[in-house]
Amino acid sequence: MTETAAATSNGQAPEWTPESWRSKPIKQCPEYPDQTALAKSVSALKRLPPIVHPREIVQLKQHLRDVAQGKAFLLQGGDCAELFDYCEQNAIESKIKLLLQMSLVLLWGANKRVVRIGRMAGQYAKPRSSPMENLDGKQVPSFRGDILNGFRADERELDPDRLVRAYHHSSATLNYIRAAISSGIADLSKPLDWGLNHVRDPALKAKYGKAVDFLKDMRSFMHTIGAENEKFHTVDLFTSHEGLLLEYEQPLTRLLDDPTSSAPSPSPSQQPPKQAYFNTSAHFLWIGDRTRQLDHAHVEFFRGVANPLGIKVGPTTPAADLLALLRTLNPSREPGKITLITRYGADQVAALLPAHIRAVEDSEYARCVVWQCDPMHGNTQSVRCGFKTRRFSDIFSELQQTLRIHKDQGSYLGGVHLELTGDAVTECLGGSEDLGEDDLSTNYTSFCDPRLNEKQALELAFLIADHYRSEREEPSA
Repeated sequence: MTETAAATSNGQAPEWTPESWRSKPIKQCPEYPDQTALAKSVSALKRLPPIVHPREIVQLKQHLRDVAQGKAFLLQGGDCAELFDYCEQNAIESKIKLLLQMSLVLLWGANKRVVRIGRMAGQYAKPRSSPMENLDGKQVPSFRGDILNGFRADERELDPDRLVRAYHHSSATLNYIRAAISSGIADLSKPLDWGLNHVRDPALKAKYGKAVDFLKDMRSFMHTIGAENEKFHTVDLFTSHEGLLLEYEQPLTRLLDDPTSSAPSPSPSQQPPKQAYFNTSAHFLWIGDRTRQLDHAHVEFFRGVANPLGIKVGPTTPAADLLALLRTLNPSREPGKITLITRYGADQVAALLPAHIRAVEDSEYARCVVWQCDPMHGNTQSVRCGFKTRRFSDIFSELQQTLRIHKDQGSYLGGVHLELTGDAVTECLGGSEDLGEDDLSTNYTSFCDPRLNEKQALELAFLIADHYRSEREEPSA
């Protein structure tokens, strides 16, 4: 291993600085026409307080260590491209409640603690295949997320002021998440909406109903015996987004005391606590499939931060690149530091995933990473009516195959990564509602990729839970 890649504590490597990414090639980088306005916005971000605290980041890292070691399960979900307009009470609450319901179902099925991460409070930037797109017969700059430009045709120019607006919307969203959770939105003694009227298959409905009855009985039993405590009324919900826009990420990355090294000082002469660079824009960030080049800016920037990180892994990812990325981003082999988010498509997962698993699990990184399945991004298609959509059957097929392959390979699929919303949208085909192409126009509200609606997301959680329960009930060989 070269001196450059050699590890020091907390993921910070020699020769790294918060500015060092600027010397590297970069993909998906916006070219702001007004550099003076950009500098003003970046300066404003540097002065603003952190959105998340290092102690929360460290807490999540500890949870993800448990996931990597097979002791917990990771549920990550939220909007494809979060909009500033989603920063309102109902939209935030609906996602919190959906993630809570899904995690309860997964807890019942997997019989493991569930770690929850929302794709929210910062998921405002989206990579695009082309800088231009057709809108109402005119070529206009592509919509790249609210942090960069607006969806309306007259808002497509890049606006640096949106960086600061993104900060304030992220802060307000996370503030309400914390307030809602501390005020009891996640109180398991309160009834949740478990209506299953949308499930048309009687056998499936009976199976789901059995799970719901179990969860209700468990809640009632805990209340009756007085076993409730403060933790029974609240949950941890961490935030995440793709670390795409480095002009936003850099000013929010701060050199702060590392909670893992701080301790009460017995004497004035004791050394102060060690410090590390924490990206305070979110608890968890991921590097996308378009920006994971080893010698490019995004990998360079994120190799220096102490946060847990995700890497999207797809059909274009060479197996050798996985080890190189792990050695660059996690040279100290910290368990749970890196989550590998696989997204191949239902028709390619069987051919590609086994080699990726073996490359990692046969290396020094065995049992160090979190394996997570993103069954959404490899299964996007356009249908004759013009909508971009995904089929629920393809989503479940990729997830089902991924579960089986990990079992065959002796590795542990530690989580799922889903694009979903708590609203009754009609963006993905199929599911128990049996949405068809003619239904897509009913309530298609995404400005980017299609999301699972509340019923489809909950159904997917039931299907995952059923897999794990069936696995536990199999007779021993």
